[in-house]
Amino acid sequence: METPRAMALLVLRFLTMLLSAGTIPLMITNSFELSGGEKTKYSDIKAYRYVLAAAVVVCAYSLIRLPFAIYYAMTGEKFIYGRFLGMLDFYVDKALTCFMASGVGMGYGVSYELKRYLNGFVDNIESSGIDAYEELRTESQKFFDRGNLATGPLFAGCIVMAALTIITSFHRK
Repeated sequence: METPRAMALLVLRFLTMLLSAGTIPLMITNSFELSGGEKTKYSDIKAYRYVLAAAVVVCAYSLIRLPFAIYYAMTGEKFIYGRFLGMLDFYVDKALTCFMASGVGMGYGVSYELKRYLNGFVDNIESSGIDAYEELRTESQKFFDRGNLATGPLFAGCIVMAALTIITSFHRK
């Protein structure tokens, strides 16, 4: 290993890839089915699709950038020289950090709002004397909690990516 900065870049790229990849299976498996046969999947909620898209894009980008980070950590030299590619890497890291942050906001926001809305809806129905909606309440709460759980690794990846952008801002000289 050549420099601590090169090693930090490698570790942070790898961590970003792992954390964003961790979001993907958690979000894809998020679904529930009521006893009446109605099924709800993550793809029924556009914000959850956005969270998944952010995780897939960042995971793919990190996977593409990982060999370059490994080369830099092993040799201490850039694989491709030139000011343009350094600037491109810097700005893509910044843009993807913002993309991840918006995905995190959407994931947590929609989970909180829809969970609150659905609980209010079920409370209003039950106050009118109909008790058949308790299954909807429990299953939907689990669904939105799993949505929050799936957004968690993306949030951690966003923090790691933000640290990575700070290091690449010094690195682009």
